[in-house]
Amino acid sequence: MKILKFGGSSVASPQRIKSVIDILMPYIQQEKIAVVFSAFGGVTDSLIELSTLALAGNTSYKTQLEQIEKRHLEVVRELVDIQKQSSVIAQVKFTINELEDILHGIFLVKERTLRSLDYIMSFGERLSAYIIAEAIQCRNVKAEFLDTRSVVRTDSNFGYAKIDFKATNQLIQDHFKNHVELQVITGFIGSSASGETTTIGRSGSDYTAAIFAAALDATSLEIWTDVDGMMTADPRKVKKAFTVKEMTYEEAMELSHFGAKVIFPATMQPAMGKKIPIWIKNTFNPTFPGSVISANANGKALIIKGVSSMGNISLFNVQGSGLQGVVGVSMRLFGTLAKEKINVILISQASSEHSICFAIESSFAAQAKAAIEKEFHYEILNGEMDQPLMERDLTIVAIVGEGMKHNPGTSGRMFSALGKAGVNVHAIAQGSSELNISVVIRQADTSKALNVLHEAFFLSDRKVLNIFLVGTGLIGKELVKMIDRQFAKLATQNHLEINLVGIANSKKMLFDPEGIKLAEAIDMMLAEGELMSLSSFFEKMESLNLSNSIFVDCTSSEEVAGFYDRILSANISIVTPNKKANSGSLDRYKKLKSTAARRGVKFLYETNVGAGLPVINTLNDLLISGDKALRIEAVLSGTLNFIFSSFVEGKVFSDVVKAAKEKGYTEPDPRDDLNGMDVARKALILAREIGLDLELKDVEIENLVPEKCRGEMTVEKFFNELSAFNPGFDTLREQAQSKNEKLRYMAILEGGKAKVSLASVGASHPFYSLSGSDNIILLTTERYKERPMVIRGPGAGAEVTAAGVFADVIRIGNY
Repeated sequence: MKILKFGGSSVASPQRIKSVIDILMPYIQQEKIAVVFSAFGGVTDSLIELSTLALAGNTSYKTQLEQIEKRHLEVVRELVDIQKQSSVIAQVKFTINELEDILHGIFLVKERTLRSLDYIMSFGERLSAYIIAEAIQCRNVKAEFLDTRSVVRTDSNFGYAKIDFKATNQLIQDHFKNHVELQVITGFIGSSASGETTTIGRSGSDYTAAIFAAALDATSLEIWTDVDGMMTADPRKVKKAFTVKEMTYEEAMELSHFGAKVIFPATMQPAMGKKIPIWIKNTFNPTFPGSVISANANGKALIIKGVSSMGNISLFNVQGSGLQGVVGVSMRLFGTLAKEKINVILISQASSEHSICFAIESSFAAQAKAAIEKEFHYEILNGEMDQPLMERDLTIVAIVGEGMKHNPGTSGRMFSALGKAGVNVHAIAQGSSELNISVVIRQADTSKALNVLHEAFFLSDRKVLNIFLVGTGLIGKELVKMIDRQFAKLATQNHLEINLVGIANSKKMLFDPEGIKLAEAIDMMLAEGELMSLSSFFEKMESLNLSNSIFVDCTSSEEVAGFYDRILSANISIVTPNKKANSGSLDRYKKLKSTAARRGVKFLYETNVGAGLPVINTLNDLLISGDKALRIEAVLSGTLNFIFSSFVEGKVFSDVVKAAKEKGYTEPDPRDDLNGMDVARKALILAREIGLDLELKDVEIENLVPEKCRGEMTVEKFFNELSAFNPGFDTLREQAQSKNEKLRYMAILEGGKAKVSLASVGASHPFYSLSGSDNIILLTTERYKERPMVIRGPGAGAEVTAAGVFADVIRIGNY
């Protein structure tokens, strides 16, 4: 014998009911079964709403009752053979008339008791099971409608009636001895000893099925619903949740207690007592095996079986010096809450006995606070106990699994994942059974916490990075292309998925938490994006509160850099080629580093110096491992290196600068390169990285823009003015040539000082052979004193800079 149960979503329409009957036919042909049905989807809620309207004296309940009648009659006409329709329609109309009489009585007397509400709610299951029984008969199956009020005996606690198992089991067994037909059973309802209709709690149809399974010693119980089984997390909050093949009753009980609504704790109790396996299957995917809950579930490959949450929680903290060593405080506290019928969900107490912390549903918070203050009035008055502290808008998140008792480090992995995501834990609870670890967190962090925990325990070999990109110029555009090209390889070989959630330029911004298609991201932003506002962009980024978020700044904007501290404080990592933040004030540089360290996020800016060259990371690795920087020499401007590499005999300096501009090597105004400020900013960043507390004003800068060429003027006028100074630059080149040297615009850090200037280097110097727009950095350290470390390569260009930014993003993924 098997018991099958189908929920409201499974029988929400005639087509779905046909599918359910199709699922049942192979069972009917192979073995003895009985089937429990809920009301058609949404009908129970509609019945409650009808009674509420009638209670309020609102005659619109009649119109809605007509809609319910119409819906049920349409199912009859769709599923029942035309020869039988008249009798079935007559029975449905008779039942609806009975419901109408009850509602009319409530309308007249303006009173609705729990007894009458139970009776009204019973019509949903009575109508659905009756109609489906008749539809099954039309498939040449001997089926019989069973109104469970005749066999499920309860007390008179209307709304949540308790089962009299002794009487119920006997009645069910006797009924099945005398009825060999397929029993089509109403879920959710029963009757008291005096024959009054009762209900056994919402989602009581599952419970009904379990009651029948236990009474008949069924071989299994199948709960057919609208999901593929017990999931590792709520798929609405965790997109990568998947079905757990098997779990124990205890694991399922814990998960259902903390919000996994696929199955309810009460459902499992009768089945647990008889060790009947419970299968969770999907009506809309009937070939999928689903999940089995049993006493002998294996599933040892998974340390935990699920991550679940319970929202709208308030946390109370009762503390005071007068609590220490006093016997009976806990009894008084929880006894007081019990008298108020307030359920305590979580308890945590310090071993010092100085405080007791507990969590309850927020709807009871004010009531609980008043009751505690009344019970401990004198202790509070005498200063032995503080006023009870209450925090609202919290969530309990729990990881559940019997496997954690065999695996040290489970809690460490949990708190590490939460910590890296910036999720603060307000309270912790774990029983000695090691079946469940629960934490209380901010409700706003629920989705983030569920996702990072799911990733930590179920997808530990895979990580999703959520990217927010500002700046879609040459570097930003190239970065998006690179991510798109490498997406499949990163996913398969590096188990890393990069999800572009937000993208913006100076005019438009676009967001999609599910991810913007990379190949179309910039076009979509331009076509569909809303007006760009930096404050709105950052507010949206923070409100999404996604795990593993990274802000990528591909601008050169001081305004964007001004938001960095706020972004890091929101536990969002930053990757940027923008030098403004790190070459600004020393205080800001130190604050950003400090904020990143304190919040456990990354602030990476490898591309601030040398574009894609591994300069900053290499330097930091040397310093962290105990080396000491003695001297740094560097050519840090690809533009200036191109100019001075090209400035050979026979070339005019102003023409070389003009050629560099035409090739796109210079800024729109070449003076922004020639003034040395860009090199100075890079030198300042390197100086700070090696521990020098310098400001930009401390860097000695040689400005190559002649005095007369400075100030307000057009670029065309600048070139005209510059030509007058060609002889001076010729002299510098000739002086270098006379010594067999070449001109290089260099940064030098040594002795706690930083200088950027034009200098000449001989043939033995590593900078002598430098050509094109390459950068070169010479690191002289304690370890690399005799033969300094040389880092050389392209130091400018959108592609190499984007590659460096991309590498920093991947570095965070590995972290």
